[in-house]
Amino acid sequence: MATETELRGFGRLICGIADGKLMKRKESKEAYRQVILNIQPELQQGAFLMAHITRGPTVEELAGAWDALDQYDTKKIDVNIEGFVCDIVGTGSDPLKTVNCSTPATFIASGAGLCIAKKGARLVTGVSGASDVLEVLGIDLNAPLENAKKCLEKYKICYLPGEAFLKSGWARLIKSMRFTSAFNIIGPLTRPCTQTNAIVIGAYSPSVCDQLISILKEIGIKRALSPFGMVEGEDPSKGMDEFSVCGPTRVVELMDGKIQEYIVTPKDFGLKTRKFSEIMSGKNAHENAMRIMNVLNGEYDTADADFFCMNGASALYLCGIAKDFKQGVEMAKEAIINKKALEKFKQLREIQGT
Repeated sequence: MATETELRGFGRLICGIADGKLMKRKESKEAYRQVILNIQPELQQGAFLMAHITRGPTVEELAGAWDALDQYDTKKIDVNIEGFVCDIVGTGSDPLKTVNCSTPATFIASGAGLCIAKKGARLVTGVSGASDVLEVLGIDLNAPLENAKKCLEKYKICYLPGEAFLKSGWARLIKSMRFTSAFNIIGPLTRPCTQTNAIVIGAYSPSVCDQLISILKEIGIKRALSPFGMVEGEDPSKGMDEFSVCGPTRVVELMDGKIQEYIVTPKDFGLKTRKFSEIMSGKNAHENAMRIMNVLNGEYDTADADFFCMNGASALYLCGIAKDFKQGVEMAKEAIINKKALEKFKQLREIQGT
């Protein structure tokens, strides 16, 4: 528990941030350490998190927050795998709530030959998080991380639930928080698999895409894509933390040290533009899980399938398995048709199931 001096010092920091004060990386690391380790009272933790996200965190501050999360709150697995080990994840908190996408995209990209160590968590602001959906589908969220390591080594796929690799800090906060914080930005950047060197990480706003890529470059990730998807004809500020099959997607790309920004559309993936109503989230995790299984069981020519394949294709392109997004979709569709994506789901459940 914090001393009176520490309480007052943290209180002054909160007021300073609310007034526009910027923190150095070490100062940010220390502040987030006190939140993660539950040193400050919950009232001060919440006030700090809200003041920081409202003022707008800098890349340097987010790097410090990531340092704290990585050092004090992330258990890790270590595997002997060469080449790319990719993660597909989103920040959540996006205005447009879609059916879970990164989870089926993981099975599809893995079925097309990419090694994936996907992480995820329960819902924060949406209908269902990756953990909620996978729990419905028979994955044991309480299993030891050793199971994920075995699965990755044997089948080149694993799921790393925040419930297993987050020691206490962020996991504790997730249970009670229903607002966006810096953890929505740095949480998806955690590396519970030390070999992860590529990531597709969707963001809830264009500015966060830029921040994520800057942080990823700083911490040594080789390749990354950060999409912010939009809906054709709708307010471009309201988007999704995935590649959009409903309109343009703004992408920030990190490719071996070089950062660039561009716009893609469904046409660039060889797909037609779909209505948002076709991919919007179901009412609960069970409904979303069943839609995922419909695709994995062979429904490859639906809006959901296009949405999932588009995002799986981005990972295939990022890691050099596909030469471009269009070829990536072709490979993704084939992984559904030949049941390789379904096989990857079954392999995951074999080792990490209940």
